[in-house]
Amino acid sequence: MKNLYIAEKPSVAREFANALGIKATAANGYIEQGDSVVTWCVGHLVTMSYPDAYDEKYKKWSMETIPFVPADYKYEIIPAASKQFNIVKKLLKRDDIGCIYVCTDSGREGEYIYRLVDRMAEVGDTKEKRRVWIDSQTEEEILRGIKEAKPLSEYDNLSNSAYLRAKEDYLMGINFSRALTLKYSYAVKQYLGLDRCVIAVGRVMTCVLGMIVKREREIREFVPTPFYRIIAEIDADVMEKPFEAEWKAQEGSRYFQSPLLYKENGFKKRQDAENLISELAQPELPVTMMVEKNEKKTEKKAPPMLYNLAELQNDCSRMFKISPSDTLSIVQELYEKKLVTYPRTDARVLSTAVSKEIYKNISGLKKYTPLSGFADNIISQGSYKNIAKTKYVNDKLITDHYAIIPTGQGLNALSSLNDLKRNVYDIIARRFLSIFYPPAEYMKIGLTLKRDDEFFFANFRKLVKKGYLEIAGTVKSQDGEDKVSDALLEYLKGLRKGSVLSCNGFSIKEGETTPPKRYTSGTLILAMENAGQFIEDEDLRAQIKGSGIGTSATRDSIITKLVNNKYIALNNKTQIVTPTRLGEVIYDVVLYSINGLLRADLTASWEKGLAGVADGSISSEEYSAKMNDYVIKYTNFVKGINNQNQMRYVFDKTAPYYTEKKSAHKKADSGNVKNVDKGQSEKNVKQVAVSR
Repeated sequence: MKNLYIAEKPSVAREFANALGIKATAANGYIEQGDSVVTWCVGHLVTMSYPDAYDEKYKKWSMETIPFVPADYKYEIIPAASKQFNIVKKLLKRDDIGCIYVCTDSGREGEYIYRLVDRMAEVGDTKEKRRVWIDSQTEEEILRGIKEAKPLSEYDNLSNSAYLRAKEDYLMGINFSRALTLKYSYAVKQYLGLDRCVIAVGRVMTCVLGMIVKREREIREFVPTPFYRIIAEIDADVMEKPFEAEWKAQEGSRYFQSPLLYKENGFKKRQDAENLISELAQPELPVTMMVEKNEKKTEKKAPPMLYNLAELQNDCSRMFKISPSDTLSIVQELYEKKLVTYPRTDARVLSTAVSKEIYKNISGLKKYTPLSGFADNIISQGSYKNIAKTKYVNDKLITDHYAIIPTGQGLNALSSLNDLKRNVYDIIARRFLSIFYPPAEYMKIGLTLKRDDEFFFANFRKLVKKGYLEIAGTVKSQDGEDKVSDALLEYLKGLRKGSVLSCNGFSIKEGETTPPKRYTSGTLILAMENAGQFIEDEDLRAQIKGSGIGTSATRDSIITKLVNNKYIALNNKTQIVTPTRLGEVIYDVVLYSINGLLRADLTASWEKGLAGVADGSISSEEYSAKMNDYVIKYTNFVKGINNQNQMRYVFDKTAPYYTEKKSAHKKADSGNVKNVDKGQSEKNVKQVAVSR
């Protein structure tokens, strides 16, 4: 009997064939030699059927035909992929195929791709089926995955989770999009002057839109608060220029907890700051200050955790100004060229098993010229040997895959890549090697000076040992560390309590509070990953800890979909994300109908529920029942409300921020937003809408 290996795409199938020693060329959609047959999908071959496949009446959008919740779901072959499906189906049912190795991507979506094919091909349980789960496409890893392949049935819970995720998106997309379009489309079209309008909503997409719109409105409503800080210029014999110390109101100060203050280190009014300076400067200049405290300590900064996809997408957005979708495309190519491990991962650590063999990855990087010296040093010093005892190895923090790291193989492929792709590989390799180097060390000095009963503070930080920063790249100065000369450092170390210093004078530094920053594509990905930060309730935040909005495999596509729907605008040069006029209108429609779709906690709890199905802690029946109830309840709720004629009053509140009211495609200004109708909060808008 022969073994059949089914990969997710042709390029991966070729790697499996090579690992198996198959020299034959691909023909008729598969490769066969000896007792091995290798074939492939082309992504999804099967999809869920549209409602009209159940009954022709569902083809027309009508309130009478929703909520639509089928008892048994229908699936169909994607027309463009029918040729390859038929090839795969024929192979699956061949009499000489004894064992089927499922080699689709090792994750929920890869599981779903094969299970749909298996279902439509009606393979049944007469053949042995085994699941290959790998973390890279190196020959060694592929052969290990085949050798250790488990029965496919062990992944049934993951399969159930995949089916439920698809059903959930299907039900919400069809029912909620139809209900909201039928209820509000006319009002939106009339208001924006559109020819047509489909209000597309989704479990994850609408929540992300909500995050972007809420941030934009926070910026608009923000009113800057000025404050005035007092700075003392302290003379140091070893410096040409004095160093600065900042006043703060501590216990004992005449201004401690005073209503005149903005926080503890600034006044709300300039005059109050000037009054304090007058008091401190009397009766003579130069003023003397006494050292109250001199705290000296060495601070160690450990290497950062390894990359997961979200962190990599954020860094690439910040460093290279590319979108999360572009980052995923690049790292996927690096994966397929055997350069890095599986990219769609949420983990930032290694597994214990991998840590035992990690010297192989490091040794391979000795051939990567930019980092060869570092890799050689790690091997020769043996600093990799105890990595399993560090925070960088933790099996409990790994679900499907460990962090993204270089394999140490495939380096010849680098020459065929452009500079951007090589740069992405380089930061992955640097982050990886960093964990085998010691922490960076800083000397920190915190100086507390006293004048009468008022206190001034000066902090100094100087890098004394680079440690892993040698690998990480440019050492960026911060907290004034570039101003701390060796001479000044020694001078500061010598100061004792009671030492007297001269103050050359005082000055006022004016500042003002700043609004929150707009999301970039990268920070948006991180916000989606860490959905708990938006939840005020501590118990609920703890309950969904570890669950984000969407998954590492889908977050970039959510942003892309919002852009394609013209709900948000993505600046390709800065990667800053802003809502469009249409996006804000859609947000308001959802806010006054199914506002739960905008809640990060609810969306994250759904994702946590799916994870519970995958690990077997929640049954498919339980999750499905709750999902169906939610869809039915809120579809019927939309059918029953009657506020569409009042929505124009809500839409009017954001109209001043756009050049033309009747334009769905005008994007928000990516510069500073002027305050228009400053006191109008979202709560006020809701009250206005309800009252009218």
